[in-house]
Amino acid sequence: MKAITYTTFGGPEVLNLTEVEEPHAGPGQVRLKVVAAAVNPLDHKIRNGWMPPEMTPPFPVVPGLEAAGVVDEVGEGVTGVSVGDEVLGWASGAYAEHAVATDFAPKPAGLDWDVAAALPVAVETSVRVLDLLKVEAGDTVLLHGASGVVGAVAVQLAVARGATVIGTASPRNHDYVRSLGATPVAHGDGLADRVRAAAPNGVDAVFDVAGAGDLPLSIELRGGTDRIITIADPAAAGLGVTFSGGGGPFGARLAEYARQAADGELTVRIAKSLPLADAAEGQDLVATGHADGKVVLRP
Repeated sequence: MKAITYTTFGGPEVLNLTEVEEPHAGPGQVRLKVVAAAVNPLDHKIRNGWMPPEMTPPFPVVPGLEAAGVVDEVGEGVTGVSVGDEVLGWASGAYAEHAVATDFAPKPAGLDWDVAAALPVAVETSVRVLDLLKVEAGDTVLLHGASGVVGAVAVQLAVARGATVIGTASPRNHDYVRSLGATPVAHGDGLADRVRAAAPNGVDAVFDVAGAGDLPLSIELRGGTDRIITIADPAAAGLGVTFSGGGGPFGARLAEYARQAADGELTVRIAKSLPLADAAEGQDLVATGHADGKVVLRP
């Protein structure tokens, strides 16, 4: 089968479209004929050799961790899914014609394939952090990075819980953030004053998606480090702020949000849908921050 691989760490130029052996579904797994695979920031971080060894697969690496596709093999012990079913979820080596998944959900018939591939990581991350922050109706949430894929999903889910959201974003994205139900504020000097003006009664929780160095300001606005979580700022530990990494199995809950997306109640911006052979361009768009939305590959 065709897959994107690399055999050494480096820039996007190390990615190549090659022929590799097809994977097969093991116990507890299904194999997908991939229709769409999403590009994530983690993909280029692994490719550059920036991640710890336990997070770096052996060479040759087939990147990609979330996809949507059609089940064409069902492993031992898997129930509730059959060959021919359409699913979305976490798939190992998703930049390929076939990939193996262990955590997945049914894809509603009306859900666009690109959006289906873009949902798993953004939804799981958003739900995990909002749950940890105990966001509920009446809360005011400051969300750094509200126009990104994870940030935009988190805004919508927080608003759905009845929270008021103040979202940081560049001015060109303010209309978009506003359309999601949040009050946009610009990054940069004077941010604390702008947040206070937008939330005169203070903020109850802070979700940092951007990792742009806003944790000290967030602590100032909260008056402490409680109910502040980042998924992107490595300075968290030194400041006494919680850093939240990946969670556990989420497929059962993902099905609910996939239905919401199919019904138009949850949206994800797709920045670009590219052929699999253009994976280098896709990773570069994500790494440089030039993608307004999710980048998706089509095998």
